[in-house]
Amino acid sequence: MAGGAFAVDTPNNGFAGKITLSIIISCIVAASSGLLFGYDIGISGGVTTMVPFLQKFFPDILRKAASSEVNMYCVYDSQVLTLFTSSLYLAGLISSLAASRVTMTLGRRNTILLGGTIFFIGGSLNGGAENIAMLILGRILLGFGVGFTNQATPLYLSEIAPAKWRGAFNAGFQFFISIGVVAAGCINYGTAKHTWGWRVSLGLAVVPAGVMTLGAFLITDTPSSLVERGKIDQARRALHKARGSSTDVEPELEELLRLSKVAKSVEQEPFKTIFERKYRPHLVMAFAIPFFQQMTGINIVAFYSPNLFQSVGLGHDAALLSAVILGAVNLASLLVSIGIVDRFGRRFLFITGGICMFLSQVAVSVLLAVSTGVHGTKDISKSNAVLVLVLLCFYTAGFGWSWGPLTWLIPSEIFPLKIRTTGQSIAIAVQFIVVFILSQTFLSMLCHFKFAAFLFYGGWIVVMTVFIIFFLPETKGIPLESMYSIWGKHWFWGRFVKEEAAQENLP
Repeated sequence: MAGGAFAVDTPNNGFAGKITLSIIISCIVAASSGLLFGYDIGISGGVTTMVPFLQKFFPDILRKAASSEVNMYCVYDSQVLTLFTSSLYLAGLISSLAASRVTMTLGRRNTILLGGTIFFIGGSLNGGAENIAMLILGRILLGFGVGFTNQATPLYLSEIAPAKWRGAFNAGFQFFISIGVVAAGCINYGTAKHTWGWRVSLGLAVVPAGVMTLGAFLITDTPSSLVERGKIDQARRALHKARGSSTDVEPELEELLRLSKVAKSVEQEPFKTIFERKYRPHLVMAFAIPFFQQMTGINIVAFYSPNLFQSVGLGHDAALLSAVILGAVNLASLLVSIGIVDRFGRRFLFITGGICMFLSQVAVSVLLAVSTGVHGTKDISKSNAVLVLVLLCFYTAGFGWSWGPLTWLIPSEIFPLKIRTTGQSIAIAVQFIVVFILSQTFLSMLCHFKFAAFLFYGGWIVVMTVFIIFFLPETKGIPLESMYSIWGKHWFWGRFVKEEAAQENLP
């Protein structure tokens, strides 16, 4: 079976799969935690182009920009400036590893609450920052908050959503990330001309944190999480609320109890269990999917798009507006993904998105090379600068319907219950460490690689698309408790996951 493309019969567990008002509200509230991550992604790049912000914290960059000899690719090459952006992701890495135990002990909802509270404090510190130390401390707290919410929210969405619609509901997290990016871009555009504008932009991070944290008090934890923590009566009430009061939830509750009992019967630590041979495909995906997502270069474009567009001659206001346009394109393409992910499947979106991103990256690289010269010393025309924006819109659209939402979905749905929080923690930690390294090095890489920086990411997009074609089985519509069986039928992973183990329907 070439590329591992095969049909999987979706097991019928007999449980209610209808969408209720309770599920919709719960998923909207939980997914809104994506506003935190999205707002930070969108706000950082714009703030770092504001003259009052640079005058207060990074005056050397203004002096470099005023130099007539500076290379257009090197204006923002500052390790301290990139530390402002990347410190959040180092903190997110640390908290995401701790989040496995926290999510298992406190539950999915309470972990989201904890993350929102910490993010609120970090946003307050950033808005009132008087020195770089205070600025970086605020960023670190933002990172801790994002680490907890990014770990817990995809799990919450995958566990509470009906299997048939799991992809669409889980994509809600990326949807709110995109809304956060667009909102942040609009705020940056509106505050850029004011001396206190950067304080407003950074300080308004408390708004999505406050809204999401208050909203979390209105929802219950997932039945799986409640059963895992021995709260059986609460799990029964949560099931009734999610499935409808007239639905008989006892069969589903009994299944959750069985899975939890099997999971607890294993004395081995989850971090050891996940390295067992039969979980090799799960572990590989936990590393590969988030790693590849960051190697698309999308967050680098999001962080530094205002810097990039200002460097290529669009001007400050136009550069900030361009960031808003990219965010809006990403949001629109994500809506497409939500509509078709459970119809056409994960693999289709991954592959088509990869092709679109690759072609766009190559075109951007060629255009910059021709327009600015090999060394980046020629001035780019306004029309070519706009064309760069158009090409990056195609690139962003490809990401929006593929690697954007699916990176959160795949790790949250493939792991058995006993290692689910551990697998999700590994996936989030990998994402944070890669984005930390990339965000800390991108401006220097742009300075040295110039237009070839986009070819670098284009090459990775080819690798990840080939990986999906050969190694990722289709997971659409398969209940979480039956997910283990798909690996035993795969042309490659079947050698690690024995057919007889697959038939056991392990938790």
